[in-house]
Amino acid sequence: MSDFELKHKNACKLSEHIAYKITQFLKFMLNIFYGTKYAKRAVILETIAAVPGMVAGMFNHLKALRRMKDDEGWIRELLSEAENERMHLMIFLDIAKPSWVERALVLLGQAVFIVVYSFIYLLSSKVAHRVVGYFEEEACKSYTEYLAKIDSGEVDNVPAPQIAIDYYQLPQDALLRDVILQIREDEAKHRDRNHSFADAYENNDLPAHQH
Repeated sequence: MSDFELKHKNACKLSEHIAYKITQFLKFMLNIFYGTKYAKRAVILETIAAVPGMVAGMFNHLKALRRMKDDEGWIRELLSEAENERMHLMIFLDIAKPSWVERALVLLGQAVFIVVYSFIYLLSSKVAHRVVGYFEEEACKSYTEYLAKIDSGEVDNVPAPQIAIDYYQLPQDALLRDVILQIREDEAKHRDRNHSFADAYENNDLPAHQH
């Protein structure tokens, strides 16, 4: 985990400014509801984060079928990202144990974001991937703050949930901090990959079926 670093891609082009503004709006809404309640904040964060990979994977799947061209691995990677984010959600549901009201809020947020993100992806795949890149930047920041709270003693470093131990193949005595490190590493990979997807659209360096 020592190679982790917080990164930010400066918004230079109009599409990047749009993507960054969308991300900042999502962050603002998240802060209104949960602020520094990190475990419950993570439930909402991961609910939203699990949507883009599935939406993008579906659209790329349909496009590949329509154009009868190979996707060069994009679909599998996007669906793998969605699966990884879904597992993050399962882990935090175990940690945060949200009430039925909070679960209803999660479902509402997910429903709204599926529609919004699908619309963005149809309008501009480049902007959509850039949004995820910026969103994952914020996730990395949030988990870094979470780790700081654990290290300072403000958040108890409780035993890791069994679902996290199984998923990440951690030792049985693993703690919450070990899980957050793993999740933050995942988010950093998604951050870099989605920025690279957006760059591919920017540079017209796409699989054959995308042109």
